[in-house]
Amino acid sequence: MGILSRFRDVMRSNLSAMLERSEDPAKTVEEYLRQLRLDVGQVKAETTAVQAEEDRAKRALDECVEEVRKLQRYAEKAVESDDESAALKFLERKAKQAERMNGLQMAYDQAADNSSKMKQMQEKLVSDLQQLEARQAVLKGKLAEAAALSRAQASGGTETALRELEAKADLALNEALALAELRAGSQEDDLDAVFAELEKGNAAGTKPGEALASTPEDELTALKAKINKQDS
Repeated sequence: MGILSRFRDVMRSNLSAMLERSEDPAKTVEEYLRQLRLDVGQVKAETTAVQAEEDRAKRALDECVEEVRKLQRYAEKAVESDDESAALKFLERKAKQAERMNGLQMAYDQAADNSSKMKQMQEKLVSDLQQLEARQAVLKGKLAEAAALSRAQASGGTETALRELEAKADLALNEALALAELRAGSQEDDLDAVFAELEKGNAAGTKPGEALASTPEDELTALKAKINKQDS
């Protein structure tokens, strides 16, 4: 399903590690920025469709839940009227709707999970993009300043000028790496909790209506006993 298939890769992406392995950090930053912009655009384009599917699944589930409740009320009314045949038919229809409700619940859970993942990806990508663009601007400014110093001191050709140039370039690169490392660390600290929460949600307990506790005949007997008790 588009960018959703890359959820784990997107959430675990680590700019600091990429820069450390890169022989040309400036080029790596440019390439990563291009990929970030593409990913942000794709997430925004797909979020609307994913949200619409979650809304559709929720409506279908709610309608089915209401149908089950309605059939239960009808069965109770039939028992109160001593019409066991009608009550049994309502309970049989209720059993079928309850079985259908299980599938609708699973579909809604999946749609809601997809919607949550899209929101998480969009927040991370937008945050990464904004911070990396800001750091890139600072890096370019520092490098431009170092280049200006190099030109100003080139005529003297002194060893001091070369050392100052190297220091400026090292400082600019170190600042970019430090911010990326800080950002990656914070993301990784929260990531295991995010995945644990997602897996916990997918392994949660039985949803309403997942299994029938009894047959329609058993429910009919229970309803009769309940109503007889109320009348006595």
